[in-house]
Amino acid sequence: MGRPIDAKDRAAVRRLHAQGTSRNDIARAIKRSPSTVSKIAAELGLTFDRAAEVEAATAVRKADLGARRAAFAERLQDIAEREADKLHAPTLYWEWGGKDHKYAEKTAPEPIPADRRAIMSTIATAVDRSLKLVPPKDDGAAESRSVIGDLMAGLARDYAARNDGPPPEPDDPGAVDDAE
Repeated sequence: MGRPIDAKDRAAVRRLHAQGTSRNDIARAIKRSPSTVSKIAAELGLTFDRAAEVEAATAVRKADLGARRAAFAERLQDIAEREADKLHAPTLYWEWGGKDHKYAEKTAPEPIPADRRAIMSTIATAVDRSLKLVPPKDDGAAESRSVIGDLMAGLARDYAARNDGPPPEPDDPGAVDDAE
């Protein structure tokens, strides 16, 4: 069993805690176990709860990672666009061959089909990964539909109030046509 907790230990814990020192650092400073420091802190009504601090640090870290993902997604999009430009660009083909190991090159007006497939695969991968990193935002269509729905509901209520009933359905044979 360790030495008994004394007033000196309590004073050191109180002082170091007030300075914002962590429990483990206090334990090292006063040469006590972290559990003993926790016990002293509890006696003194002190806590080492860092939930708010950890929550803030986590939020900052998430924001930083989000910004990095967005930047990397942009780089992947750039790669896809550069690769797409290669699909219709003149392409240099070369080879070393023959018994004399001669170098030969030829420029084709665009890549051969096998190279086009490889380019398309690179484009598809880059775009797919960029969309996974930063999914596209809703284009607002749902909100537009909601606004139109609200407008139609308001018009129907107004019609019902003025005509003592709901408007007729468009396919209703008893509907009155204003054009008549």
